Amino acid sequence: MKREGLLELNEAVQHPGKKLRFEIETELAREEDLDLIEPVRGTIEAVSTGNILLVKSRFATRIVTECARCGSPVESPLEFTMDDQFQVEGVPSAYSHDSFAYVVADEPEPLFEQNALIVDNYVRQGLIVNLPQQTLCSGSWDGPCQSEPLIAEEDDDPGHPAFKGLAALRAEETS
Repeated sequence: MKREGLLELNEAVQHPGKKLRFEIETELAREEDLDLIEPVRGTIEAVSTGNILLVKSRFATRIVTECARCGSPVESPLEFTMDDQFQVEGVPSAYSHDSFAYVVADEPEPLFEQNALIVDNYVRQGLIVNLPQQTLCSGSWDGPCQSEPLIAEEDDDPGHPAFKGLAALRAEETS
């Protein structure tokens, strides 16, 4: 049975040693904090040892982040891999006629619905962990940014704009 947004891994869970491979493409439609230019595309491979479900994946997309210095949008490719292990409890149906195995995922965000992987949650988790820490529009800290600076050149105070608001509050407090 195929269900939208779920990747059925029951065949691997119930038959240890059987390797499954899937091509994935998702736009992470419900994600508000990530700016994707292209859908996330990649592969997911799953195999069970009987006690552990091993899931290996490789994904690629293009994202928009902010320059760490000037705040301008920066487009960049993002490729990442994931190598996860999920606990399997029970006896796989390949070894017993009256029993079955199931995945026990101990995650804050649910990754499984029965033995089906929730694709968007899994990809989102990997994407967030692999986002670049500090993107720069110039490619280096040494050179100038490629976009306009946040602070106008005729500004007498060279400080960051966020601190100007704090300075005004402090001036009110002392007067």
